[in-house]
Amino acid sequence: MINLLQFFLNIDNSIISIIGNYGIFAYFILFLVIFLETGIVVTPFLPGDSLLFAVGTIAASGIINVWVLFVLLSIAAILGDTVNYFLGNYFGERVFLKFRFFNQKHLDRTKTFYEKYGGKTIILARFIPVIRTFAPFVAGIGKMNYPKFLFFNIIGGILWVGLFLFSGYFLGTIPFVKENLTFVVLIIIIASLIPAVIEIIRHKMNK
Repeated sequence: MINLLQFFLNIDNSIISIIGNYGIFAYFILFLVIFLETGIVVTPFLPGDSLLFAVGTIAASGIINVWVLFVLLSIAAILGDTVNYFLGNYFGERVFLKFRFFNQKHLDRTKTFYEKYGGKTIILARFIPVIRTFAPFVAGIGKMNYPKFLFFNIIGGILWVGLFLFSGYFLGTIPFVKENLTFVVLIIIIASLIPAVIEIIRHKMNK
């Protein structure tokens, strides 16, 4: 946890160090981080939005190719959600029903929800940390139609990677952003958590 915090606080130096130490293999490392953050339900703590923005900012200096990153990290995000979907599809229902506070009624509601709102959920979840890691897993539990899931998965993955990567790429040339990248990244992390916090508050107020 301490190492992860240090990574966030020095994210620009961390990425530059990775690129400097591993060269072309840095692409694979970044691919792996995005894949794990979206593809394994137990790793939602890995950097997502902040990493994409920071990498885009560094790519603006020419250290790493932004178009190669865009293609590779989009594939990583799409593959990650796909793996997570099949993990939920295969293991989810059995795990779901083992917990006392879940039952068949909850499972049926999950399936109904994803049949009705699944596509929008898969796209919007991309932009909310933690939720984006669980959404495809739950879609798998809910037996969402896979071709439909894949369609929205591809759209969501490309939009998510493109938005944060190219935001970093174009904004990274602004002197303030360049000189205060850690501060900007922290703002992105906080801002990306706001929708989840609002949803939790709304849920509690409705109760």
